[in-house]
Order: sequence, then C-alpha cells, then structure tokens
Amino acid sequence: MSQQENFHWEHPSTYVVQDRSNEEELARLQIQDHMLTVGMGGVLPEQPDPSVFQRVLDVGCGTGGWLIETAKTYPGMSLLIGIDVSTRMLDYARRQAEANGVSDRVEFHQMDALRMLEFPTSFFDLVNHRSAQSWLRTWDWYKLLQEYQRVCRPEGVIRITEVDFAVESTSSAVNQLNHLFVRAFHQAGHYFTPQGDGITSQIARLLQQHGVLDVQTRACMLEQRTGTPEGQSFYDDMRLVYRTAVPFLQKWIRLPDDYQEIYQQALSDMQQPGFVGKIGLLTAWGKVPARQENPTDSPR
Repeated sequence: MSQQENFHWEHPSTYVVQDRSNEEELARLQIQDHMLTVGMGGVLPEQPDPSVFQRVLDVGCGTGGWLIETAKTYPGMSLLIGIDVSTRMLDYARRQAEANGVSDRVEFHQMDALRMLEFPTSFFDLVNHRSAQSWLRTWDWYKLLQEYQRVCRPEGVIRITEVDFAVESTSSAVNQLNHLFVRAFHQAGHYFTPQGDGITSQIARLLQQHGVLDVQTRACMLEQRTGTPEGQSFYDDMRLVYRTAVPFLQKWIRLPDDYQEIYQQALSDMQQPGFVGKIGLLTAWGKVPARQENPTDSPR
C-alpha cells in the first residue's frame, strides 16, 4: 500500500481543537502520547503475544507517537498504518517516522474515520485507537465499530484505550477545570453520561453490543506528583489543554467569569510541593467474530 499524498482539503473535524495549525495542540499531543504509553507500561502491555500482529491500524493517530513506538518495539510487524483527518499532524508524524528509522514499515494516511475506513476487508490483524473521545461522539460508535470489524481479519483484535476525565487532584482549581471539561464533553455528545467516566464505563459494553467477542479490560491509574517526570508531563499537558480547548468549552457551556483566575491558580497548584494528580485509563479489547459479513446489530 503506497503512501498517500497530502490533500489540499480536509473534512470538517469533530475534534475539540478546531484550529489545525495550533502549534500548542501539536506539542500537547506529543506530551500526552508519551505520558499514556509510559504510564500504561508500554504500547501493548495487555497483549500476550503482540508478534501475531503483522498489520496494524491506528485510528486518529495524531502525531503518530503510539504507532512509531510500536514499530520500534516490535520490528517483526510488517506494516503499520496511522490515519487522521489532519494533514498537519500527519506531516509531522511522517517526519518522526523517518527520524526514528521506521518509515519503511510505517505509513500515515489522511482519512476521516467517521465516514469510512478506505481499506480492504480483513486487511489488519489489530485495529487500535487511543483517546478518541476528543473527536468521537456517542452516535458515531455504531458505524465505527462495524468498520473496525470489517477491516480487521476474523480472530483479529480491536483495541480501545480511553482516558477517564474524572481527574482526582489535591487542587480544587484543577478539579474545577476538569469538571467544566466533563460538562462540555457530555453536552457536545462525546460522553454517554455526565460523569468523568462517561466513556470508560461504557467501552466494554459497546464492544460486546456491537459483536466483538471475548472482551477484556485493563485499568490503570496514572499518579502524577510534583518534582517527577510524570508530574511535569501532567503539568505541561494540563497547561496547554486548558488553553487550547477554551473555544470548545465556550461553544458548549458557559464559562465562569473568573475562568482565567481559576486557570492560573491551577497552574500554581500543580507546581506546589505535595501536589498529586491521578488520571484513570481503561483499555478494552476483543476479537472479531469468525463471520463478520453481518456484524451483530444492536440498539445504539
């Protein structure tokens, strides 16, 4: 499969940061990508034998960090493809793949997963996505999971990792900001319930309802403390996201008049000795049925 050329157009995006030229968001995604991989203990920590995955698809790949790290960790994988709607992100990802010496096996394609996955049926051994809550709405799951099953071979694996936005911290300002995010995500249709686990509590059920077999889950808690590399990554991620996502928040909820004061207090709190922040993650995975021509239909 040859590498797609950049298009001069892009589909409208449901991503929470609409400005695709935003350098801060590109930087934040790199930080978040690394933070999640390290915190989870690797790229595929729950899979007993990742060597069985020869062809891998990463949906909503962003800056390509997970896919590139996967290629480096498992050199036996023959083809790893990342797709994203943003050509800017993909340009960066291609440069990173080249710099890391994996561009012979790693490809990045501009594609809107909410429309269709432009790949042959049963092409991949593993279909992966992480943190798709930033662009995936509750009503999009039905079609997307059908597409995942179509492009993944029978007995292949569909794997989903999402972040629990019910961040626990020792800072009331950080907790206030996260509560605003949860409200906005639910109002915009990204969460099934108005709680911080409005996605993570639903993933296993969604996979099972849409025909994925042998669904399993693995939860982990990322603990971030001031003065540690993890704590610095948490600070950098939060510092940027509370700023870049302001237009999204303003679209879906009424921001407090003192939002900027709360934001500055949160930044200060996260740098104080004794600060602790906790982020929950959930990975759910399962197998594609042997017969996938007609994936199980179920109520959305």
